[in-house]
Amino acid sequence: MPKGEGNLIAQNRKARHEYHIEETYEAGIVLSGTEIKSIRASRVNMRDSFARVENGEVFVHNLHINTYEQGNRYNHDPLRTRKLLLHRKQINKLIGDTKETGMALVPLKMYFKNGYCKVLIGLGKGKKKFDKREDLKKKDAQREIEKAFKSKQQW
Repeated sequence: MPKGEGNLIAQNRKARHEYHIEETYEAGIVLSGTEIKSIRASRVNMRDSFARVENGEVFVHNLHINTYEQGNRYNHDPLRTRKLLLHRKQINKLIGDTKETGMALVPLKMYFKNGYCKVLIGLGKGKKKFDKREDLKKKDAQREIEKAFKSKQQW
């Protein structure tokens, strides 16, 4: 199964619009009990989330996991910083890429794989405004081609 495919929970659609994603990494995530229950109910928002390497560890910030409704006093803070689980070699490579080349770590997807919650993070470089417009033009052109192809098939 390719990376990022499984039981999809949430997806950061804005990330591919804002960044040129060059590499992706699959990471585990450290969660509390009520967080995993909220994730199973798909109550996750990844829109403004980002990852950062701090003290040799990778953390994800602004990943919003809603509080669990039956969680009472054991509930978690929805925006708390969560640790990502990666291999040491991967973390060292991410340290080098983010410090030297100025690339950003962006969470792309959250999904279940073999019963574990995984986060697909991408290593990307920010797009300029003209790059974003160019991508939109390509997407519109592709949509028009598909529409014309469908109308030809119907005849």
